[in-house]
Amino acid sequence: MVIRGKKPSCSELFLLCLFLGPLLEAWAGKIQYAVPEETDKAFFVGNIAKDLGLQPQELTERRVRIVSRGRMQLFALNPRSGSLVTAGRIDREELCAQSVPCLVNFNILVEDKMKLYPIEVEIMDINDNTPQFQLEEVEFKMNEITTPGTRIPLPFGQDLDVGMNSLQSYQLSSSPHFSLDVQQGADGSRHPEMVLQSPLDREEEAVHHLLLTASDGGSPVRSGTLRIHVQVVDANDNPPAFTQAQYHMSVPENVPLGTLLLTVKATDPDEGANGEVTYSFHNIDHKIAQIFQLDSYTGEISSKESLDFEEYKIYPMEIQAQDGAGLMARAKVLVKVLDINDNAPEVTMTSVTTAIPENFPPGAVIALINVHDQDSGENGDIICSIPENLPFKLEKSVDNYHRLVTTRALDREQFSSYNITVTAKDGGKPSLSTDAYIMLQVADINDNPPMFPHMSYSAYIPENNPRGASIISVVAHDPDNDDNAHITYSLTEDTLQGAPLSSYISINSDTGILYALRSFDYEQFQDLQLWLTASDSGNPPLSSNVSLSIFVLDQNDNAPEILYPTLPTDGSTGVELAPRSAEPGYLVTKVVAVDRDSGQNAWLSYRLLKASEPGLFAVGLHTGEVRTARALLDRDALKQSLVVAVQDHGQPPLSATVTLTVAIADNIPDVLADLGSVRTPADPEDSDLTLYLVVAVAAVSCVFLAFVIVLLALRLRRWHSTRLLQASGGGLVDLPASHFVGVDGVRAFLQTYSQEVSVRADSRESHVIFPQPNYADTLISQESCEKNDFLSPPQSLLEDKGEEISQVNSLHSILMRYS
Repeated sequence: MVIRGKKPSCSELFLLCLFLGPLLEAWAGKIQYAVPEETDKAFFVGNIAKDLGLQPQELTERRVRIVSRGRMQLFALNPRSGSLVTAGRIDREELCAQSVPCLVNFNILVEDKMKLYPIEVEIMDINDNTPQFQLEEVEFKMNEITTPGTRIPLPFGQDLDVGMNSLQSYQLSSSPHFSLDVQQGADGSRHPEMVLQSPLDREEEAVHHLLLTASDGGSPVRSGTLRIHVQVVDANDNPPAFTQAQYHMSVPENVPLGTLLLTVKATDPDEGANGEVTYSFHNIDHKIAQIFQLDSYTGEISSKESLDFEEYKIYPMEIQAQDGAGLMARAKVLVKVLDINDNAPEVTMTSVTTAIPENFPPGAVIALINVHDQDSGENGDIICSIPENLPFKLEKSVDNYHRLVTTRALDREQFSSYNITVTAKDGGKPSLSTDAYIMLQVADINDNPPMFPHMSYSAYIPENNPRGASIISVVAHDPDNDDNAHITYSLTEDTLQGAPLSSYISINSDTGILYALRSFDYEQFQDLQLWLTASDSGNPPLSSNVSLSIFVLDQNDNAPEILYPTLPTDGSTGVELAPRSAEPGYLVTKVVAVDRDSGQNAWLSYRLLKASEPGLFAVGLHTGEVRTARALLDRDALKQSLVVAVQDHGQPPLSATVTLTVAIADNIPDVLADLGSVRTPADPEDSDLTLYLVVAVAAVSCVFLAFVIVLLALRLRRWHSTRLLQASGGGLVDLPASHFVGVDGVRAFLQTYSQEVSVRADSRESHVIFPQPNYADTLISQESCEKNDFLSPPQSLLEDKGEEISQVNSLHSILMRYS
């Protein structure tokens, strides 16, 4: 009867593909190779460049390399051929022991893309190990009454090879009393046993010599031998017996050395030597035999070396108990090692970047980190972390790899470097952790212009400064680094009074110190307004500007300048007139002076420096007015000479002097006569001078008489015209004229003095009358002085007075020359 299988439905096939898809994808993602062990160095394993889809020369260009957790590199890359080769001799037994298959896993890193490719290489076994027994010979004792069919377990051979190259068969040398029987264990191992075929007779043969040969299945076949000595003793009919067929116990791997782990117990009901039981290890791995110690008389098993869960999770042992007559019993001992958290996680920096520019985009990979813990379970579960206040994060990659990536843009001016601590912490109790450190430098880019600490600057420099004098130091700061922070200073191009600003001021491009290229004059300009530029040396360069005001401080470098009285251009000395009837305090004249300096340097004070008649005149300290200090006496000379000093308040003070000549008389003829009679006894040429003066006075008198007649006629004519105008209802406005003085923009108060001349016809004698002065102080500007007409009377009045004014001016000129 044939049973036909049910055809799977479409939904079942879909589910099968859904489950098998990820498994097939994971299997297909690995690149697998196979290589026999014990090959020479540089043995070809596979064409890795082809399997990665690269050309051989790209292995170097893209920085392809092998990354593995092991301390020793088993394989290497040949960049010329693009192949994967062995880095040296590979011993499969040393690498994998009895594990089948023997697989070596590592990763290929394409560094320019930070991409990993898992590689799996199977190490193929060759028959390079001979089967061996732990002992070269073994001795057994058998009672002569031992019944045929008794089995004696024999030591089994060990072959480090696997598969067909491992131990395959045993062969016992021929003997009429013994045969060999090989038992197959549950794990596939072969256990040789020697079977007694016929009874023994000690008297016939006391010792039997046998040879056990263990052979593997390699080509050629390798074999090892064990010499067996069977000593026939008298009858001992009770073999030892263990209390348990198998002993189990669990101990932590950190158990102290010498700790008693367990005690095996075997009893023998025989008496005497036949009942004395001794214990020994049987069929135990030589590494395990070095870790444990068995007391041959008590059966106590203790540790003599440290246990390691990472090497053996279970230590299997076989204990043999033998009595004095040679009868034996065996029991199995299994020591289970409990894992403790005794291994801290291992952190390996597979690839790391030590410096990145500050404009690195978020998500950039900084490092590729591998973590591993030799413990198992929770003790081997690893959690990686970094401090939370950093602009980085860890991302899980393939296997036990993590990527350290940036989470935001970096700013070198805020943090120029980062000391990143990567902490790998396992899940054990207590937990163990390992720290790894990454020092990351942030490279600078030119993203900050130089900045001045102030919005504007002010500097002061006294005038008349020496050339090259430093004015101010202006320093800008740039938080960038190296060339991006190297600042140069410059002045913005501008002009001052038609000349380039660079001809007045220069700046040190490196230090920011400003220097004066010429001596400044406060009277020329009082301040300079300019802009400074600070530029860095980045690419492209960045700059910023700041305003600078330089104020020139006044120094007392200008002496007072006397505006009135002015010295005549013909070399004569001006004469001021004062009547003899002048009361004390009579204003004779006023000295007007200005100072081109400013402030305290321009504050002027007046004082009488010298006088021909001390105590007769006084000068106002701040006004410069020359007044009589007392009434004039007949004994006072007609001609008084005064020296008035004008001094400013600078340090040191500067001064100027003016000499005034004051004529004392009630009328012009008296003035002329008195001035002519003034003699200086000490002058030998006075007689000649008197003659000249008499002639001059006579001429002046004649001219003056003619002037008076003409003036009288003009006045009568004007009076007549005025009467006619009044009769017709008309009138003119009489506007007084003022004298204005302005020098270089300095405004000064000047005083105008009015003098009237009257002529008496009956006496035919002309008199000059000096009434109280009529003066007016007027402040004008230089611009007003430049106008052609100001406060001008009507044109008709000017025409009537023209001749009179001309004649008065002629008289004043004559007096000035005479004096």
